[in-house]
Amino acid sequence: MEIIAIIIAAVLGIGAGAGSLFLYNKKHENGGKNKAEDLIRKAKHEAGDIVLEAKKEATRISDKSASEEADRRKEWKRTENRLAERETALDHKLDQLEKKTEHLNRSEKELEELKTEVREIRVKQHEKLEKVAGLSKAEAREKLMKMTESDIRQDLVALVAKEQKEIKHDIDETAQAILLTAMERMSSEVTADRTVTSLKLPDDDMKGRIIGKEGRNIQALQRATGVDIVVDDAPGMVVLSSFDPIRRQVARYALERLMKDGRINPASIEEAVAKGEKEIEKEVVRAGEDAAREVGVVGIPREILHLLGELKFRTSYGQNVLLHSIEMAHMAGMIAEEIGADKRIAKTATLLHDMGKAVTHKIEGKHAEIGAELAKKYGMPDAVVHAIAAHHDDIEPTSPEALIVKICDAISAARPGARNISAENFAERMRDLENIATSFPGIDKAYAISAGREIRVIVEPKQIDDLTALKLARDIANKIEATMSYPGVIKVNVIRETRAVEYAK
Repeated sequence: MEIIAIIIAAVLGIGAGAGSLFLYNKKHENGGKNKAEDLIRKAKHEAGDIVLEAKKEATRISDKSASEEADRRKEWKRTENRLAERETALDHKLDQLEKKTEHLNRSEKELEELKTEVREIRVKQHEKLEKVAGLSKAEAREKLMKMTESDIRQDLVALVAKEQKEIKHDIDETAQAILLTAMERMSSEVTADRTVTSLKLPDDDMKGRIIGKEGRNIQALQRATGVDIVVDDAPGMVVLSSFDPIRRQVARYALERLMKDGRINPASIEEAVAKGEKEIEKEVVRAGEDAAREVGVVGIPREILHLLGELKFRTSYGQNVLLHSIEMAHMAGMIAEEIGADKRIAKTATLLHDMGKAVTHKIEGKHAEIGAELAKKYGMPDAVVHAIAAHHDDIEPTSPEALIVKICDAISAARPGARNISAENFAERMRDLENIATSFPGIDKAYAISAGREIRVIVEPKQIDDLTALKLARDIANKIEATMSYPGVIKVNVIRETRAVEYAK
């Protein structure tokens, strides 16, 4: 029973709980519906406001678009009006241009008619002038051209002479100032020392000892040195004869040593010659180094210094080549400073310009060409190589330094007393100058004067006019440069003179 009662109580409890839950859910369901209805009403009210605002905005945009459209239509209308006005103006201008074109065509036609009339009148005038003057049109033109040419020729001659005089005056003044400054600052001996080729004997017994028994001593000396030794030509003198100046110096040194020692035999000769070769070699190297040091040029290869030192024992027309090169280098440095050229290149090139003279006959070619090849071989700068190669015009000098080398060579060689030139060579050079001048047509006489520094040419005035005389002077100078070898500068003076002679009786 208790179990049944418990079961019944439980059933009743469950039913009561279910009823309570049902009542609670029912109550809340009614509240949710009310809230939902409120939200729906509120949303409808807001949507209505939004739609109304949108309609207002759409209306405003439509009104604005209509206004803008109206404005654009007005602007288009104004543009159409302006275009119409311009079209009208263009049509008016075209009409005016057509009228002007017609007027120009009429004027052109009238002008052509006038030109034809003028030509006819000119032809008639020419015919009348030809009849009056007795000359045809071609003859009159030719005569007028000759008169004009003669007048212009005189003006050109005067103008050319004036310009040449002014340019020459300015150039000569500047060049003379630079060259004179360099020459005044460079002081050296008037004549250079010559290579010694003879020795004085202390006594006649020494001559016999040099010859030796059956000539064995002199033969040994000649074999060892490669120099011809002559003891009979001059009393009390021994003459050393050889084209090689180095060998001649070795022989001189050996003989001096032998004569000082007094013991002369084949053994002592060999010893003296060996010592002479060593001493001369040292002297050669020392001379090259001293020359470079004196000039102030550094960085010269040892092989080139050796060639430079050998120039101490070589002469050109009696002028010592090494002293000539040193003298040139000093002047080149001064001239380079004055004109703004490269001082180091100028001094180096002038110092080495004659080193091609130091090589033997085994190397063929001109000394300028050989010197340039040697300088290039031992790594000297291209500017130095070019200046060496161009100092005798074998190639055209293209740099200021090359021209400086050429000028300094001419200055040093042309200095009075620097070179010994025989009277025969001097006379031959004078004759060559005169022959070159007289080889041109229209020459009356030619005289070489001032020791060959000037050639005066007298021309036939009927064959050579003033303008041709200027050209003739240049042609003679060019031929002298191309065919002759000479130191310094030769002045070509062409003289044209017309004389009128009459006698009063």
